[in-house]
Amino acid sequence: MNKFFAFTKKDESNTELTIYGDIVSMKWIENDVTHFDFADELAQVTTPNITVRINSYGGEVSQGLGIYNLLRDWKGHVTTVCDGFACSAASVVFMAGKSRIMPKTSLLMIHNAWTIASGDSEDFKKMAEDLAKINEPLIESYVIATGLPSSKVKKMMDEETWLTADEAFEMGFATKIQEESVKASLESNVLFNLVERLKNTEKQLNPKPTPINAWEQYFGKK
Repeated sequence: MNKFFAFTKKDESNTELTIYGDIVSMKWIENDVTHFDFADELAQVTTPNITVRINSYGGEVSQGLGIYNLLRDWKGHVTTVCDGFACSAASVVFMAGKSRIMPKTSLLMIHNAWTIASGDSEDFKKMAEDLAKINEPLIESYVIATGLPSSKVKKMMDEETWLTADEAFEMGFATKIQEESVKASLESNVLFNLVERLKNTEKQLNPKPTPINAWEQYFGKK
């Protein structure tokens, strides 16, 4: 069975991996990711630098924080890329990158920790207190990355905030907006047009000779 993520050694200095599933403590489907499996695979990486590509709705706080701390402790440079959605716990993993890249066509979402509970009024009161406590390291991960006041981040989490690439970059959640694909497309078009112009110029400077019909040259056309 294929694992939910794959490490691909791009060159001698960088390994790329993908997180394209829910971040959970117990895998239910193939593309789910656990902190345990991630740590096991990360231990096998030999390159100093890592690029983590993310497209995930998030998952469990404990697992997201575990992966976040693994990446923060990595000895080399960590780049995180939001390939689609980086929501909830996945947005915390995204914050682990020293370089955090978002294409224009991606979204980031942050919100408070939540759960399903049962019991009496005291149980629910205790659960509310626990959730507020669980929110604290989440807030800290965003504050470390952005430099924003914790009160500002808390308000954004209370409101369940979605951020475009431009908004994330402006507020410091992302360090770069990925526009290389558009640039490459433009450069490709420019190069194509340049080659075509050169071809046309060559045709003008070196016109193709007209084939000579020896019979017509000496005896004329009939």
